Amino acid sequence: MKKSILTLVLALCMLSANAQIEKLAGPRVGITMVSPGLLANILKKDVSFFSDENRESWDGTSLGEYGAVMSQYGWQWESRFADAGNVTGIVEWIALVGGMEKGMFLPSVSSMVGVRTAKGIEFAVGPNLSLGGIAMVIGAGYNFKFGKLNVPVNIVYVPSMNKTYHHDAEYDYNDVEIDPDGTPNSGDEYWEYSETIISDAYDVTHPTGARVSIMVGFNLGR
Repeated sequence: MKKSILTLVLALCMLSANAQIEKLAGPRVGITMVSPGLLANILKKDVSFFSDENRESWDGTSLGEYGAVMSQYGWQWESRFADAGNVTGIVEWIALVGGMEKGMFLPSVSSMVGVRTAKGIEFAVGPNLSLGGIAMVIGAGYNFKFGKLNVPVNIVYVPSMNKTYHHDAEYDYNDVEIDPDGTPNSGDEYWEYSETIISDAYDVTHPTGARVSIMVGFNLGR
């Protein structure tokens, strides 16, 4: 499997290098709507990042019931290749930072491969890496062209995943005085180390929440 992925990546790199037509780069801005899940709760500051301390909260309170919205800002690098006239192949790298309006730094990086028609309709898919892990990202949109300026407008979807976090057992440690015959100060007392379980170990599974983004780019050839 790893060899197949490596072969595919090398083939795409060679194709992009040998058949490349144009490179573009520019800023990307937009908003992301997040369905109920861990990311939405983090954005609402209901839970801490990757928290496993809220096991009870997910079983009957408002946590996990409502979505959230965050801004996105970043940069896009695009290479075009395999121009067939009506259809052009595209490779995109997109680095974004979300949640800055909430005082948060939530980075993500996507690598997408797809096609764009002569009329400007485009579709691409690829991996997305964020603090929540690796997921698949799917995008579709339209590229408006104004002279040398390209303005892609896209709708991007990242599905929700279930993430499991393990919480270790918690103990209270103390020394206990032991008196075997029950007679105080008899000289046979001794101290014994004792531990008391405060909380058992458990696993918590949270959905990350699906993400739907509306993004606008401003790309110039270089």
